[in-house]
Amino acid sequence: MGGQQTRSPWPGTLAAGTALVLGAWLVQHGGTGLPPGPGADQAFDGRAAAGPMVPPLPHSVPTRLRIPVIGVDAPFTPLVLDGDGRLQAPPEADRNLAGWYRDGSAPGQQGAAIVAGHVDNRQGPAVFYRLGSLRKGDQLEVLRADRATAFFAVDAVEVYPKAEFPDAKVYAPTRDAQLRLITCGGGFSRQDGYDGNVVVFAHLVRTLRA
Repeated sequence: MGGQQTRSPWPGTLAAGTALVLGAWLVQHGGTGLPPGPGADQAFDGRAAAGPMVPPLPHSVPTRLRIPVIGVDAPFTPLVLDGDGRLQAPPEADRNLAGWYRDGSAPGQQGAAIVAGHVDNRQGPAVFYRLGSLRKGDQLEVLRADRATAFFAVDAVEVYPKAEFPDAKVYAPTRDAQLRLITCGGGFSRQDGYDGNVVVFAHLVRTLRA
């Protein structure tokens, strides 16, 4: 547990069927509309965001995700792959819950830790509704079971059509500690739901040990 992942969760897509149905319900019933998406200026430009690369932490289970700029303060639940090699989505009933791929790197550990959350549920916007509004340099923090806190800076925010999801770019092993936050996004239709995924790329810039 905690080593580099050898299988690619969500090959080509994040969304589970329930997420698509829930998105349809929200838009159909005149909720807050489509979630915000990243602008072209938030895509990778070959440079990391401000903040140094720092030594990774050892493995420890994440307990809470905080992204102050978009008002996220949510507990974690572990996620696993289903029989088709896709990462199962977090329980949809809880609007304030982030999921972590427990068989991959832990946030703060060497490698690309994978975190997923719903964009909405039947009650309205969920934990990652505003994920696409993050900007390069924004900071987030992950609290861990070992009482250490890992601080990350956003390097890029991109949206991809599900049919063109860049598995290698998102899931490839890394030599430093990085983080990927993933949710549904892009366009929307009542028939197919969200047609893309929003991905936030971030790297570890600071650690705090209790």
